Amino acid sequence: MDFPGLREPQTSPSSSLLHVVTMADNHPFLYLAPIRGLTDAPFRAIFCRHFAGFDATMAPFINPQRRASYDDAMLADVLPGNNVGPPLIPQLLHNDAQSFLVLATRLAELGYREINWNLGCPAPMVAKKGRGSGLLPHPERIIDLLEAVLPGLDSLGLRLSLKTRLGYHQRDELPRLLPHLDPLPLTEIIIHARLGRQLYHGETDPEGFAICAGASRHRLVYNGDITSAAIFVDLAQRFPTVERWMIGRGALADPFLAEDIKGFPAQPRELRLARLAAFHDELFSFYRQRLSGPAHILGRLKQLWNYLLESFPEEPKLGKKLLKSSSLASYGETVAALLDASSQRKTAP
Repeated sequence: MDFPGLREPQTSPSSSLLHVVTMADNHPFLYLAPIRGLTDAPFRAIFCRHFAGFDATMAPFINPQRRASYDDAMLADVLPGNNVGPPLIPQLLHNDAQSFLVLATRLAELGYREINWNLGCPAPMVAKKGRGSGLLPHPERIIDLLEAVLPGLDSLGLRLSLKTRLGYHQRDELPRLLPHLDPLPLTEIIIHARLGRQLYHGETDPEGFAICAGASRHRLVYNGDITSAAIFVDLAQRFPTVERWMIGRGALADPFLAEDIKGFPAQPRELRLARLAAFHDELFSFYRQRLSGPAHILGRLKQLWNYLLESFPEEPKLGKKLLKSSSLASYGETVAALLDASSQRKTAP
C-alpha cells in the first residue's frame, strides 16, 4: 500500500525559506516523537516539508501480530516509498521474542538498520497486556526478551534503541533496570520523564531523569514536555551531557519549536503564519483525498488543532468554534478566520 499525493518538495516561497533555515547549525539532535493516530507517514512528510529542525522521526508502534509475516498493507506507515524527509526509525511493541524477530526480519528486508522497542506507551489497554510501560515493573521479562532477540538483530544488521518511562507505578523502576541494560548493545535509551500511570497528566520529573543518568552507561535521550525554546535551554543547562532530545506534543502545538531551539533565523509574523497556512492546506487537501467522509477528516484535523490551538491563546472563541465545526465548509472558514485574526495581532504564533 502506498500513499498517492505524497510528493517531493516543490519550489515555493515556503519551501525556499525552509531551504534557508535548514542551513543553520544542526546541534542539538532532535527527534520528532511518535504520536499514535496522528504522526503517520503522510503527516510526517507534510510536516517536515514545511517545518525544519528535526533530524530524525520515529514511527508510532506497529501493532503486534502473531503471524509468520507482515505484508505491505500492514507496514504501510514504514514502507520506504511512503516516507520522505528525515530518517525514520520504526517502533515495535512486542512482549515475546519470536514475534519480535519476525517483524524485525521484515523491517531489515525493507532496508532499516535501526529499530526501537516501545517500553513507554502508557495506554491502559496496552499496559494491562504487559506491553509498553506495563513491562517496567517486570525487569526480568525485559532482560529475557532483550537477551533472546539481540543476537538475532545483530545477524540482521539491526541496531536497537529503547523508548521508556521512569517506571509504571514508581520512578525507581527504571533506575533498577538500567544497570542490567549496561552490558547490552543498545544504541540509546529515550526516557519520557513521567510514570506510565500518569499517562500525559501532571508534571514531568527531571530529577527522575537525573537519577537515571547516573545509573546508566548508555546514551540517554530526554523526552517530555519540551514546549518552548526557554524550557529546552533550562533542560540543556541542567543536563549538559545530553545531546539528543525528543519532542512530540510540543512540536504539534508550536511547529516552529525545533527551528527556535536550533536558533534558525527569526522570521516576520506574517511569514510564519503563511507557512502554517501552507502546511494546513496541504494536510487538509491530502486528508480530503485519502480519508473517508467529513467526520473522519474533521476528526483527524481536530486532533491536530487540540495541540495547535495552544499557539493561538488570543483566539479562544474561534478555537472553540473550530473544534465544534460539523462540516468541511464551516471548518475551512473558521480556520481562515482564525489565521486572519491572528495576523492582525502583534505576538507571533
